[in-house]
Amino acid sequence: MAAVITVAVVVFMHGRQFGRLPRGERLARIERSPNYRDGAFRNRDTTIMFTSDGSFASGLLRFLFGSRRLLRPEAPIPSVRTDLSALDPDDELIVWFGHSSYLLQTGGRRMLVDPVFVSASPVWFVNRPFRGADAYGVDDMPPVDILVITHDHWDHLDYRTLKRLRERIGRVVCPLGVGEHLERWGFDPDRIYELDWDETAEPCDGLM
Repeated sequence: MAAVITVAVVVFMHGRQFGRLPRGERLARIERSPNYRDGAFRNRDTTIMFTSDGSFASGLLRFLFGSRRLLRPEAPIPSVRTDLSALDPDDELIVWFGHSSYLLQTGGRRMLVDPVFVSASPVWFVNRPFRGADAYGVDDMPPVDILVITHDHWDHLDYRTLKRLRERIGRVVCPLGVGEHLERWGFDPDRIYELDWDETAEPCDGLM
């Protein structure tokens, strides 16, 4: 039984939804980066990863077995639903979809940041959005000039969302290495701009 479970986990972890590790010239570019050392990108500044009182183990135990009373809102989150396709592209505005997902219109361009409209985890039944934070779906999204992905945690890079949005996306700006996932998911590599620290790109004329 243990062997069967192990094989099932390995097969699941190699599914398309998990993207692909960088290879070829992309991997070589990563390895040349001054921010890449000992097999991983390194923050330039010291970052405290655990700020709660106690140890990591005690925090994990509280997360897994502690009271869940305050983890969900007592009532649906108030929200205002807008017809995104009817928005004037020349209007300067932001529409927030929850967490780090939002639509930004500026300079006559539409930019979509970290869209997560299907699932914020590899399994659909975990991390479903709260009522009120699920007012929008993939089908509500108009064509966008630029997709911006900030990093490849699942709650910022949702395979199912991007698979359905792909044909409505002009160009993609993302961190160095993330383009490997997108290529595996069918995005044209010529439309992908991958950036290391301090690098810039002009995916659309006049927009840097």
